[in-house]
This record gives sequence, structure tokens and C-alpha cells, in this order.
Amino acid sequence: MKGLFPLLLAAVVLSASPACAQGKPAPKDAVLYFVWPRNGAIVKGAFWCRFGLRNMGVTHAGDDYPNSGHHHLFVDVSEPLNPNEPIPSDKSHLHFGAGQTETQLDLPPGKHTLQLVLGDAKHYPFNPPVVSEKITIRVR
Repeated sequence: MKGLFPLLLAAVVLSASPACAQGKPAPKDAVLYFVWPRNGAIVKGAFWCRFGLRNMGVTHAGDDYPNSGHHHLFVDVSEPLNPNEPIPSDKSHLHFGAGQTETQLDLPPGKHTLQLVLGDAKHYPFNPPVVSEKITIRVR
């Protein structure tokens, strides 16, 4: 019995580590996608960007409901998603923590990439990550 205590203590310490705090499970059939624009679209000026999600729910940031999260839009992001870090918040990583499923974007003329990532209550990607296809659009 004495030899069991160190193993139990190690299990408790490891389960409380920050690396275990993220990566909430997502259904394997969850699908995140763009309703609009479509890949290859040419848009003029400001345009509406609409998000779609199947087999999961959309909720506010901070709401910790099973199988639900909120949208993040990556604009011209080339670095890979780090599943062990919260999704950054800056001009290239847009957060929709009020549960929004659309936004109006006003991007400069040129070629742009867009990708959606679903984040949990604390802005971490799910496990497996729920991400859309990366699309390319052109703004005139």
C-alpha cells in the first residue's frame, strides 16, 4: 500500500497540469465551414462573411457547454494552429465570443486567405481541432 501513494500523487499532479486543461473533445463528425464567401470568390469592398457549423453548437466565450464553442476567423494566417495554446486575439485572429455566426469584413484590395477555428469557453481549439477548409478570396 505504501508504494501506491507516490503513484496516486503523481497521477493527481499530472492531471492538474496546464497541458491537460485544454483540448476539450469534439465530435468526430463536427464540420465547420464558410457559408459565404466561397473559395475563389471575388468581392468588392466590404462584404459579409457567414459561418456554418454542423454537429456542434455555438455559444458565448466563457460558456462551458458540452459540444459547443465560439468562432474564430483567421485572416491571412500562415502559421499552424497550436492546439496547446489559446487562440490569439489580434487583427489576424478575430474572436466572435458573443456567439456571432457572421461578420462584415473590410479587407484591403488583393488576395486573402480565410479560415475558421472553433474555440472552447477559454479560446482553446478542440481535440480534434474543429477547423474549416482554408479558402482564398480576392478583394477588388
